[in-house]
Amino acid sequence: MADTKEIVVEGVEALTLNGKTEEAKEAGAATTTGAATDDDVVDPWTVTSTNDGGVDYEKLIKRFGSSKIDDELIARFEKITGKPVHHLIKRGLFFSHRDLHSILTLKEQGKSFYLYTGRGPSSGSLHVGHLVPFFITKWLQDTFDVPLVIQLTDDEKVLWKDLKIEDAIKMGRENAKDIVALGFDVNKTFIFNNLEFMGKCPAMYQNIIRIQRCVTFNQVKGIFGFGDSDIIGKIGFPAAQAAPALSSTFPFIFGNRKTACLIPCAIDQDPYFRMTRDVAPRLGFPKCALLHSTFFPALQGAKTKMSASDQNSAVFLTDTPKQIKNKINKYAFSGGRTTVEEHREFGGNPEVDVAYQLLRFFLEDDAKLEEVRVAYTKGEMLTGEIKKLAVETLTPIVEQHQAARKLITDEMLDKYYEIRPLKFGS
Repeated sequence: MADTKEIVVEGVEALTLNGKTEEAKEAGAATTTGAATDDDVVDPWTVTSTNDGGVDYEKLIKRFGSSKIDDELIARFEKITGKPVHHLIKRGLFFSHRDLHSILTLKEQGKSFYLYTGRGPSSGSLHVGHLVPFFITKWLQDTFDVPLVIQLTDDEKVLWKDLKIEDAIKMGRENAKDIVALGFDVNKTFIFNNLEFMGKCPAMYQNIIRIQRCVTFNQVKGIFGFGDSDIIGKIGFPAAQAAPALSSTFPFIFGNRKTACLIPCAIDQDPYFRMTRDVAPRLGFPKCALLHSTFFPALQGAKTKMSASDQNSAVFLTDTPKQIKNKINKYAFSGGRTTVEEHREFGGNPEVDVAYQLLRFFLEDDAKLEEVRVAYTKGEMLTGEIKKLAVETLTPIVEQHQAARKLITDEMLDKYYEIRPLKFGS
């Protein structure tokens, strides 16, 4: 087998960061989970902070051993693609990465890679926070002209949420319609759900077994915090989320090629892929690259993330304009002062204000966003006014999505699920 540095991504050597290879940085983070720093808790199932501003992402980068997306990386991205970066990257909402430089090098060399992201279906509808990784994934697919695989981890939700298998599969299809409504190209996009795909494609289960052979029970306990009373399905599941990062899981798309993979995801999913990056070279595959997003705050504040299991914490894609307005006006945590007089004198705090955070994600006009931030900070703009702007920004996005989703039939969705070759650039 070639040495690890030679197979990271088709011959691209591991980056050296602060005098240490990324492998060395990840080794220190490979068996950590739970409390991130101080009172922040970040793992694939729980995100909480005691700080009104939410998780300290600078500390989380250090703890997880990832790399910050800095101005230099953004400049290289724009130079290679010939396009400005997405506003979610420019504003630091996608803030951390692993091996993104290697993906850009592949682009420079005229070589291909593929995108992999996913969704764990726990409700019949996505909320607006779920759109964020799919927005950036679609933009990356359009920018690089590469294939995309989207995993629906309905098996995970059966194990963690005590759902019936049939209900999880159904929720997955409903979530897939929400995803398809964003405009993904069916010729470049394959959607699959674990509970059905594994029986149709032996290569996936075979890769799961290969991965499971490489990870000990002590390692999986250390990475994910599993205990002796956890069901065995949970202990085995991480390999199912890791397998799509190996291109041989999809022989009908990639044949025998060992193609590099880029995974856009929220940073709470990083433990799965730290494990994957450790295993992949041992199986002769390049390490997957990652692009990490911050957490989309619950309406009640950034101490927790928006959740599909709490109707009042989230704006759902099925909500009416009236429901959106009522939820934001009633529940969106304010960074304003107690009285209008105090607010006019001292100004508000946009960093903790959920309405402003909604604008950071969804208002694409940079100049307008900065105008709002300055006016709110100076007290020239009141909490009610910033909530009104958030409602006006979010409502058309939800309405447009609802209109697009109505056009997605079961027959159209089946085409995305169909096992077939994909058509893409190089």
